[in-house]
Amino acid sequence: MKILALDSTALTASVALTENSELLAEYTLRNGNTHSETLLPMIESAMKMLSLSVSDIDLFACSAGPGSFTGVRIGAATVKGLAFGSEKPCVGVSTLEALAYNLVGYCGLICPVMNARRSQVYTALFRSDGKTLTRLMEDSALPISELDTILAEYGESVRFCGDGYDITIPELKKCGYIETPERLRHQSAYSVAVIAAEKFANGEFLSDTELVATYLRPSQAERELAEKMKNA
Repeated sequence: MKILALDSTALTASVALTENSELLAEYTLRNGNTHSETLLPMIESAMKMLSLSVSDIDLFACSAGPGSFTGVRIGAATVKGLAFGSEKPCVGVSTLEALAYNLVGYCGLICPVMNARRSQVYTALFRSDGKTLTRLMEDSALPISELDTILAEYGESVRFCGDGYDITIPELKKCGYIETPERLRHQSAYSVAVIAAEKFANGEFLSDTELVATYLRPSQAERELAEKMKNA
């Protein structure tokens, strides 16, 4: 089964093509939130190099959030469009789970963190046995100080990843951590593809109309509107 997976939920944009869980190609750019301009050319370039067309793809997958509101929408809309046009199924994957999968080869606690602004991070917690992930905490938006307290209760060092890495590490007062290599901190569409393949095998796939984005909290525009209505 050929899978086209993508992640555009943060500054890094990533596209991967796999044959089940075997990586055929991965294309990654980290040049800011210009995914509306770069994502489709990345897909086209990767497919052209492998002499593939959209009709050759059996499953489309994306990181469905949380993350940048614009980035999440771009990724989900791209996959929905490709799935609709080819009448193929799609899968939405938690961005945080995909980030954690980058570190699945390490045993221990893995905590993905994404910058949610206002001293908060989108986060979750997993334990890896070196081959598989076990989820310990659901996707959440938390202050870094609160996350620090939660992790300290486990009494062991944690590996972090995600674009919230650089703001989280300096704020840790109670929880110990293990340095994560730079290459493994950022979004990888290959991780999205592997998780999507597992979900598909378990019957957890969707049509293009059923795929929805996950934001965890209202956008800035929605928060500002709510505040205006409250003051009014």
